[in-house]
Amino acid sequence: MLSVSRAATRLTGVVARFSTGGHGDGAGRGGGSGGSIRDAGGAFGKMEAAREDEYFYKKQKAQLQELREHIQQEVDHHKNQLENHKKVLDRHQKRISEIEAEERALGKE
Repeated sequence: MLSVSRAATRLTGVVARFSTGGHGDGAGRGGGSGGSIRDAGGAFGKMEAAREDEYFYKKQKAQLQELREHIQQEVDHHKNQLENHKKVLDRHQKRISEIEAEERALGKE
């Protein structure tokens, strides 16, 4: 069970985390400096924050595109394997039919 002081300490940490301001308003949310331009805040800080957001958005978009292409390659590969397995299955079933026909012919003799 948490004591009142421990609960208050945890709550204070949560409140402090949410009261850090907006993008580009100074130090980063991780507690470290966001760089000299971000530390200054203002329009340049906000512009830098927007550029960072755009960079990570484009990076994530490219990663998702690469993942989509990789998965599509896997789908194509498995479709090809499926076609090959169907051909082999048909060939084996045909061979079984031929063997059964030979067995019936031997049984009649």
